[in-house]
Amino acid sequence: MSVVPPPARPGPLAAVRGFLAGIVIGTTLCAFVVGIIIEYVPLIVTGVGLPLVYGLLLYAAGAPRRAREAAIVPVVALAKIESLRASGTETGDIPVDFDLTVAPDGAASHRVKITHGVNLVDIPDHRPGNVLVVRYPPDRPWKAKIVERLSPEWERRVAEAVLESAPESSLVQEPPEGCLFGALTFLGLLLGAALVLFLFRAELFAPEAPVRTEETQSSVTTSSPGSATVTVDRPLLGEGELRRAIDSLARATDVSRVLTAVVEERRLTVVFAPTDAQVPRFDLRALAVDRVPALVGRATTTIDVGSPRTWQVIAVPFGGDVSLRVVVTGPDGSGSLPDGG
Repeated sequence: MSVVPPPARPGPLAAVRGFLAGIVIGTTLCAFVVGIIIEYVPLIVTGVGLPLVYGLLLYAAGAPRRAREAAIVPVVALAKIESLRASGTETGDIPVDFDLTVAPDGAASHRVKITHGVNLVDIPDHRPGNVLVVRYPPDRPWKAKIVERLSPEWERRVAEAVLESAPESSLVQEPPEGCLFGALTFLGLLLGAALVLFLFRAELFAPEAPVRTEETQSSVTTSSPGSATVTVDRPLLGEGELRRAIDSLARATDVSRVLTAVVEERRLTVVFAPTDAQVPRFDLRALAVDRVPALVGRATTTIDVGSPRTWQVIAVPFGGDVSLRVVVTGPDGSGSLPDGG
């Protein structure tokens, strides 16, 4: 009596397949994540499309093998149900796990575990001890499938069959891929991810360029030869904002001969002293900008002019210093508060 041949161990092609699969998995995951981080759509599309392309190539490469396997005449044999367990609760066909003793003609009996879809109505017809017919490739008995429609001869054999249970030690199953397969798959995964990180390292790890606060200044406008205005997009009472506005104006014009400076919420306006006139003037860069926020805060809380209210700080030369005064305007009028008042 012949014996079921032992499962063939995976060859070198299986290891290569595992390595390529690891590369595809690592490249796909890393490309998708990196593409999102750097906002590069082609890389995201590559991450999604690569496994599809790999699957098509793998399917095409396996066509000759599938043709050879299809040409092999399958083994048809009686099988005894040792146990079964339904693994679903759906209506219609549900997956059922079968533990079978297979008794092929002229060969030793063996055990096999398969999953087969059984209609919910036919579940009572499948009980432990019942005999049915299976078909499987002679070199891969773990791929057994239950034959649904039997010829009269096989129906007679099923009705007359009495099968002895095969020992559990005779269980045949697909051989594992092995440690080498797993190691090469993991190595391929790491290499695929490293390849994406290496190719896009500049975009991914480049330091972000610092945002220059000066660039937030909207414009410097010279309204006339005797005045200039700086309009900003942030409140000038913010830390360092007034100083940056003054520096921005100083780069556009001469601020060493200022007659009057007016600071508002988001605007700085200066009036220049005539070149030949002997009038008091001051250098705008010497303005004590750190005194302005406290002065405005004190004025808006002590001067009652209703709400809403606006304010402006007026700076004029006084002796060898610069005098500051806050004017607050609201629906009930206006009031002023000098620096130190």
